[in-house]
Amino acid sequence: MNKKASVQRLSFAVIAALSLGACAPISPKPYSDAELAARVSSDKAAAQQDVEPIQGKLTLDQALARALKYNLDRRSRMMEEALAFHMVDASRYDMLPKLLAQAGYSWRSNERISQSRNDETGQLSPSRFISQEPEHSLGSLGVTWNLLDLGMGYYNTRQQADRVLIASEKRRKAMHILMQDVRTAFWRAASAQKLQADVRSAQKLAEDALEDARRSEAEQLRNPVNALRYRRQVLENLRLLEAIDQELSTAKLELASLINAPLGQDFALEEGSLDVNRDVLQVRSEALEEVAMVSNADVREQFYNGRIARVETRKTLARLFPNLSFNYGVNYDDDSYLVNENWNEAGVQLSFNLFNLLTGPTQTKLADAGVALADQRRLATQMAVLAQVHIGRLQLANTLKQFERADAIWETDRRIAEHMANSEAAQTQTKLDTVANQTTAILSLLRRYQALAQVQAAEAKLQATLGVEPAIGSVDETSLAQLSEQIHNSFSSWKNLGWADPATQRNSAAPESP
Repeated sequence: MNKKASVQRLSFAVIAALSLGACAPISPKPYSDAELAARVSSDKAAAQQDVEPIQGKLTLDQALARALKYNLDRRSRMMEEALAFHMVDASRYDMLPKLLAQAGYSWRSNERISQSRNDETGQLSPSRFISQEPEHSLGSLGVTWNLLDLGMGYYNTRQQADRVLIASEKRRKAMHILMQDVRTAFWRAASAQKLQADVRSAQKLAEDALEDARRSEAEQLRNPVNALRYRRQVLENLRLLEAIDQELSTAKLELASLINAPLGQDFALEEGSLDVNRDVLQVRSEALEEVAMVSNADVREQFYNGRIARVETRKTLARLFPNLSFNYGVNYDDDSYLVNENWNEAGVQLSFNLFNLLTGPTQTKLADAGVALADQRRLATQMAVLAQVHIGRLQLANTLKQFERADAIWETDRRIAEHMANSEAAQTQTKLDTVANQTTAILSLLRRYQALAQVQAAEAKLQATLGVEPAIGSVDETSLAQLSEQIHNSFSSWKNLGWADPATQRNSAAPESP
């Protein structure tokens, strides 16, 4: 009796403790400033971990390689793809039988006593029977295999495998967008590197001219209207120079953010050749369309979504079939009233949900509607991509014309500046003329670089639409130098691509796995 009482007291104590713990209030606990500062410091160190420092001048190929290897958003995309791949491995285990092991302890406060009733007289038997001990331990090890679970696990694994491929296509699309941003930011930073010193020099000269204008106005050496006009022209040129300086000031920071370089680090850029690619404009539109329909990331993603929808239809049909399950188990119970403390048991069960006869047609129609929706989305995506191919080609042609025009204007302004410099040496022009000529030349060169950046962006956008990308291996296993060389060779092959054979286009535009 003492043992039973102690068990009861222990049970009540455990229940009371759990109840009090469940009712305990949980209040919000914000991070302290010191904890946030420590976490931010560790995150910064993690972001720059294993990032090679920039040595020497940074080329465009090296900037693209650094972006593909170190950009944090791209790392997140690759981790999403890896997570989806691991989910495929995990979903395969859903097809295995379930192996369940159980162990337990049973206690009751009194004996389990049963009586029997006479079927003929209806009287209770005076004998009472104890059929179970108040305290006993039990355990079992059983295997259950469900045919419906096997089918669902198989179809879920197939769908998850397609989701891995969708994650790969999303990574490809993110890579194209990243490379487009890097190419644009690189040439903006190159223009900043080229023009910043000239802009500062022209600003200093404009400030000197503005001071001369104020002095002339104060001493009344000129007509007041002419002096004010002179002053306004100087201010207008100074405003243009300040706007140019403001636009150039953030270019290197944007590039450093894309390639995951320290934002405070100063680095030099090597421009390389300023030639732009015109070969793609010689390609037939039909050939570009064929490449895009095979290799575009959005189109390929919609194909995989359609396959997932069709597998969902098969899953719906499989749920309508009867379910067949098998089970086998090994059991143990130390109850002394049992004649056999160990026993094995097996069973087969066939079950069928009769409501499937009513809901089956509706579920089938719903699955078919999902397939139709996936097909419609694929068609819409294909038509949108075809339009993007033509728009991208037209944009590339237009930006090339704008670059050629900007280059011609810059060349003209450069020659004018040379003549004006000779005139300034001969002291035959005013400071206003010098400032105006320098501002015009700087603005022309800036617009030339801006037009070049637009050409690079248009070319990268067309490459993304076609699904043409650098043929690179795993960025984790490839060194930065090797990755830069691979990117350089890939772009060289893109420029010298033989577009006559559509099969060659398909093979060259095939996506590469990371």
